[in-house]
Amino acid sequence: MIPPIANNFVAGESAAEAIEHARTVNRHGIMAIINLLGEHYDDPEMAAEDRDQYLDLVRTIDRVDVDATISVKPSQIGIHVSETEFRENLLDIVSIADPRDIFVWVDMEDHETTDVTLDAYEDFAREHEGGVGVCLQSNLKRTSEDLERVKDVPGKIRLVKGAYDEPSDLSYKKKSRVNERFRADLEYMFSEFEPQAGIAIGSHDQKMIDFAVELGDRYDHDYEFQMLMGVREDEQQRLAREGHEVYQYAPYGTKWFSYFYRRARERKENMLFALRAVLG
Repeated sequence: MIPPIANNFVAGESAAEAIEHARTVNRHGIMAIINLLGEHYDDPEMAAEDRDQYLDLVRTIDRVDVDATISVKPSQIGIHVSETEFRENLLDIVSIADPRDIFVWVDMEDHETTDVTLDAYEDFAREHEGGVGVCLQSNLKRTSEDLERVKDVPGKIRLVKGAYDEPSDLSYKKKSRVNERFRADLEYMFSEFEPQAGIAIGSHDQKMIDFAVELGDRYDHDYEFQMLMGVREDEQQRLAREGHEVYQYAPYGTKWFSYFYRRARERKENMLFALRAVLG
């Protein structure tokens, strides 16, 4: 059983609980991005097992009345086994999701997997007419070049500041520098991306949220906000009430402890949000 404090970040241990959570946020005008917890597999059988769970999840979302997409981690579906394993498992998932009009997000992990992940994103987003998205991280020095690379791809890009502890020669370490790059990357996306390329703002930082709204008013481009379950849910609901497209990233599964621990360590504010939710 998931303890109350972790329960604010995790939608349950089963797909049924995650679907029920999605229904709950849907009632507030918020859509869900459902993620089965699991990562860093080097066993093809484990990767295949999670692939199959995603296939079942897609079929369930299609069958029930819920507004949700899915998100998968490359290291969960075989990227540490081989590039071929990763791409074949991702193809299985996208091939089931695309005809059911269920969007597939591919999370970005550490810098060692960036190129393989982006290669797959470009191929699958073009083959499936934009039904795939990928995450890019502004703390990586390469991201401005990656954004230029994908600007014409008909999928979606989720821009985040980045949570992985990357080498200093590859990443920005100062918070102020990461914020500066996030703003610059976001403005590039709004000003240079083709209309068919979607923009997702993955941030809980109010200054960045306000800046995105400002850019949305300045440029004629669709965009959405994506925020974590358990973090600033009042702001998620406010944005939805004001007519913005809002998605909540809602993970589930038995491997919840490592996810919760990472969220708690990532920012002290996350733990404060969780404590407030529990204590009232």
